[in-house]
Amino acid sequence: MAYDQSVDMQSVHAPVPAQIVIRSQQGKPPSAQDRKPAKAQESQYKNIFGSNGQRIDIDRFAQKLRNITAMSSSQRCARSVRIALESAGAKFNGHPVAAADWGSTLQKVGFERINLAFDRPQKGDIYIIKRTQKHVYGHIAAYTGSHWVSDYRQRGYAVYKDPNVRYEYYRPSK
Repeated sequence: MAYDQSVDMQSVHAPVPAQIVIRSQQGKPPSAQDRKPAKAQESQYKNIFGSNGQRIDIDRFAQKLRNITAMSSSQRCARSVRIALESAGAKFNGHPVAAADWGSTLQKVGFERINLAFDRPQKGDIYIIKRTQKHVYGHIAAYTGSHWVSDYRQRGYAVYKDPNVRYEYYRPSK
């Protein structure tokens, strides 16, 4: 910026302290709930915490996946799940390309490997299909609470006709 006189740039661009006042709608003083800091109020949402301290909002994760409405694969399942995780707060310092390699990355951001639970999936669950001879990158999909979604809305979890596929199942840590 050009100034026509001498200006102390630190005072011009100094941060301005902000004050937030919470008023009740009935004119009453704010309740104890209203005065709670934002972090305390966030606990009403189901969040998971990765080993690196980051928070992932499972509701936002599932909502991002619900926006995927394609009915057939574009062969970008790992990319779709990664973008949904990032939109929910996950931060990756590098990530695998192949879906089959995502297990340890999921564990780093707050998922735990559990026994298969296709008969009782929970919102936020993710499964990985390991590599096969026909599918060298494997597959990854997540459960929105009503559907399995990868890069398309799946009809179920079984996307390969091969009965010998190996699955890994991950659930958000509590």
